[in-house]
This record gives sequence, C-alpha cells and structure tokens, in this order.
Amino acid sequence: MAVEAASPRELEVERKQKEADIKNAAKKGVGVRERVGQTRGKNPVVITWEAFDESQPETLPTTIQQFMDVTAVKDEPSLVSFLIAGFNDSAYTAASDPLAEYVDLTWPADAQTQFRLVVRNYSRGAMVSLEDAVSLIKPGFAKQFAVKPAA
Repeated sequence: MAVEAASPRELEVERKQKEADIKNAAKKGVGVRERVGQTRGKNPVVITWEAFDESQPETLPTTIQQFMDVTAVKDEPSLVSFLIAGFNDSAYTAASDPLAEYVDLTWPADAQTQFRLVVRNYSRGAMVSLEDAVSLIKPGFAKQFAVKPAA
C-alpha cells in the first residue's frame, strides 16, 4: 500500500501549526490562543486567528469583565451580539440533538454524555434505529442513576 505524499497546503498547515504551538506554549493565564485552519470555498487558503481554547479551561475567562479585558470587545452592544450568537448556537445544538428527548437531565453530565455515546454506537453497530437502541439501553441507565428520595 503506497503512502500518499503530503500536499504543499498540508505541509504549510503543519508548519504554521508548529509555529502556533510554540507561541501558545509561551502564553500563560487567561486569554486567546493562536489557531491554524483554512478558509472555506473552492480554493482554501491557510489562515491563523486567535480564539479561546476550550480544551484548556484555565485559559478561559470566568467573568464578563475578564472576557472584555482579553478581547477587543469593549462595548456592550458588541458583547450582546456575541451572547445572542452563542445562545442561538447552543439552542440549535440542543434542539437538533436526536437523543435530547431521551436523556434524563437528572443524570450527572458525564452519564448523559455516555448515554448518548452508547446509544449512537449501539444503533450504528447493531443497525437499529435510535429509538430501538434507547429502549434497550435507557432502563439500565435509569436504574443506575435514579434519583434517590431524601430520607
């Protein structure tokens, strides 16, 4: 089996990612980090931009003031536009989740995530509908994570 050589664009992305990783490693505390990607469209161009790294919670702002201090957002109308966009994105993500109606919100967050993963994997692997997978899997999760009445 032949190994394909990396394209010039892939090599450029890799080079820029290494540069960004070095810069990001030098940054400490709360703030944005450099990212590397490509523009959308027919002839993508390699780009870099700054964004929050959600995989590093210690680098994320925890207050509105801290957010405004580490970004170019300095006025309330701009901040409100970000809040609206974020809210809309979050609402769409929740509404478009085909398993949302089956997840018990009283379960711990990690159990909810695991339930979704197990149901999707079982559905795909056994080639059954999500509903059929839920009917088999949910009773076990419900029993395991049932809310105990206060004594």
